[in-house]
Amino acid sequence: MIHQYKLGGYNIVLDVCSGAVHVVDEVAYDIIAMFEQHGKDEIIAAMIEKYGHRDDVTPEELAECYDSIQELKDAGKLFAPDTFEPMAGQLKQKTAGVVKALCLHVAHTCNLNCAYCFASQGKYHGDRAVMSFEVGKRALDFLIENSGSRRNLEVDFFGGEPLMNFQVVKDLVAYARSIEKEKGKNFRFTLTTNGVLVDDDVIDFANRECSNVVLSLDGRKEIHDRYRVDYAGKGSWDNIVPKFQKFVEARGGKEYYMRGTFTHANPDFLKDIQQMLDLGFTELSMEPVVCAEGDPSALTETDMPIVMEQYEKLAELMLKHDEQGKPFTFYHYMIDLTGGPCIYKRISGCGSGTEYMAVTPWGDLYPCHQFVGDEKFKLGNIWDGVQNKGVQQQFADCNVYAHPECRDCWARLYCSGGCAANAYHATGSVTGVYEYGCKLFRKRMECAIMVAIARELRD
Repeated sequence: MIHQYKLGGYNIVLDVCSGAVHVVDEVAYDIIAMFEQHGKDEIIAAMIEKYGHRDDVTPEELAECYDSIQELKDAGKLFAPDTFEPMAGQLKQKTAGVVKALCLHVAHTCNLNCAYCFASQGKYHGDRAVMSFEVGKRALDFLIENSGSRRNLEVDFFGGEPLMNFQVVKDLVAYARSIEKEKGKNFRFTLTTNGVLVDDDVIDFANRECSNVVLSLDGRKEIHDRYRVDYAGKGSWDNIVPKFQKFVEARGGKEYYMRGTFTHANPDFLKDIQQMLDLGFTELSMEPVVCAEGDPSALTETDMPIVMEQYEKLAELMLKHDEQGKPFTFYHYMIDLTGGPCIYKRISGCGSGTEYMAVTPWGDLYPCHQFVGDEKFKLGNIWDGVQNKGVQQQFADCNVYAHPECRDCWARLYCSGGCAANAYHATGSVTGVYEYGCKLFRKRMECAIMVAIARELRD
């Protein structure tokens, strides 16, 4: 299977199963499009009819181009067959019972009242609560006990707003550091925050202990303050932006992400990206909102062409900034054309419910943060482990080949079947597909590949 498209002045041919990416001239592009359904003589005749007015297009050169394409096919770099289905599920079978990451919900409460919040303003459709040190400590012990031979373990402090339980965050990190050498483990911590409670203590702690921080900012003040408000209805932009600027400057090059959400109110999200850049931030992410159909925040079909255009213009902006010596990162455009995840990971998906789980303030286990509060997805708890084996098996069986709609999609080995939570909320099944999100993902991948090509050819 191949995927052909034109973007940024390039004629791009992606071989789906080999991962080979080819940049070709327009004649080769057209020959490749006909290659599988037509014979050599028929293709040459069609090309003569279309390009015969050009001095550089002769039957001999067309035949040579055709033969070069055949050589690429013979080498497995064009029209490569999909031989990966028998491997589906093998990675999860090999790592069954091994947990490598936890999302610790240290606070099911929040000091903001964001209208589009999937977690019902941090309460996850339940009671407000904060995690005790004892529960968090047991969660870290559970992770160590179930991590097998894995050395590197990931823990994300999440909410709600985790800084509303900051002392427990600090105490849990101290506990992890006190035992990691003895246990032969290395903890990597991430903190996700809305910024309201950021102060010098938070900055010093996070820059010392956290491998990454995720900072929530929706870009333009008028957009951010439309949804990200406190319980008095006051926007948070003026409060958090100076704190985030100080935070990022103090990180001294350590990882961070400015994480924004775009909605029906700002499908023209490139303006928000530009605002982040103007504020001095260079590690950026803007995620499309996912919410119930009919929600005022929900992206609509009329938003789709605007968003698609924004992704293309974003790619152009990134390349322009490269030329100016001011590069920036966009999370969804991070792609490695020469390496990237192994094929097992590409077909297996994110690992939610198997190697990655979320822990509530009470110690309950869920497949990921987006399922928390939905009792039918509760896996068990940190004392007794996973008890709901049936639900866990649903996630273990969730791979790119478990989604019938994915079989004919050129982007399937980039998205690995997509987000199980988005699929469930859109279709009622973790093996369904969130088609709106799929369309956006495919466009992002086209843009990401084009940017990678431009940078490779430039270098």
